[in-house]
Amino acid sequence: MTTTQVVIYPTPDLLAAATAARLITTLVDIQATGRIPGIALTGGGVGTKMLVALNESSARDAVDWSRVDIFWGDERFVPEADPERNAGQAREALLDHIPVDPKRVHEMAPSDGDFGTDVDAAAAAYADAVAGREALDLVMLGMGGEGHVASIFPLSPAVYDTRSVVAVRDCPKPPPTRISLTLPTIRQATEVWMITAAASKAEAVASALSGAAEADLPAAGATGRSRTLWLLDKESASGLKVS
Repeated sequence: MTTTQVVIYPTPDLLAAATAARLITTLVDIQATGRIPGIALTGGGVGTKMLVALNESSARDAVDWSRVDIFWGDERFVPEADPERNAGQAREALLDHIPVDPKRVHEMAPSDGDFGTDVDAAAAAYADAVAGREALDLVMLGMGGEGHVASIFPLSPAVYDTRSVVAVRDCPKPPPTRISLTLPTIRQATEVWMITAAASKAEAVASALSGAAEADLPAAGATGRSRTLWLLDKESASGLKVS
């Protein structure tokens, strides 16, 4: 059964830096057991800022980056060169600066890639990639102000889907077409980290931690098998009652 913990930082910058340090320690600890960790990255402002902080950390090279399986929680189905792609932002912030094994970096296909504009085929191929290893050790997620995680929006078909990876259409937030891990896949991860900043998220954070229905607020259903860790800045935590 998962345990839920909340950690609050004074600012988004401290949130990003502390999460980067936490990720380094997590990866080093897993590698010390002889295993190859599998993680899913998140995009968004704080998620990308965390990768920048990780790249700038003096402890960055404590991780053997050639022995990390890297996935993403979701991706915008746009051309590969589009600056909106999470994978491109991650490469610029971190991946282009560390010795990753290209075979272990699993990007979701762009709309000008191997599957062209067939987003369903691209999602099915990513499902095969996810199935190629055991459950992920860690899924990192941001959250929208209405409570969406990855590209799973409230009351959307994706929130009810039981497949591992789905094509998402007609997203209320552009671009409208995306690929996303589903909640069942996210819940197979050993840990889920919800990395969230800004006062605009405060109501959704409080609702998710108060037991909201996942169909109404998908973030409430994003839990890890062992631990669900909410990493918040002071503003996003402002709706919580902290003793």
